[in-house]
Amino acid sequence: MEKIGDVLVRIGAMTGEQVEEVLRTQKAGDTRIFGEIAIELGYINDEALRRYVEIVHQEKKPG
Repeated sequence: MEKIGDVLVRIGAMTGEQVEEVLRTQKAGDTRIFGEIAIELGYINDEALRRYVEIVHQEKKPG
């Protein structure tokens, strides 16, 4: 399964550098989920997360 950061980059909601920053924040001990950190840093908004959920849901459908 594709990771959230990879999907957000693929749909143009985040850059690879922004994903790396969120992952560094988590590695430094921040226990929040990826989306929470990305929103706080101003990289994404609720609309981007909604698009992510829609895409993942569509890709899981058989067919």
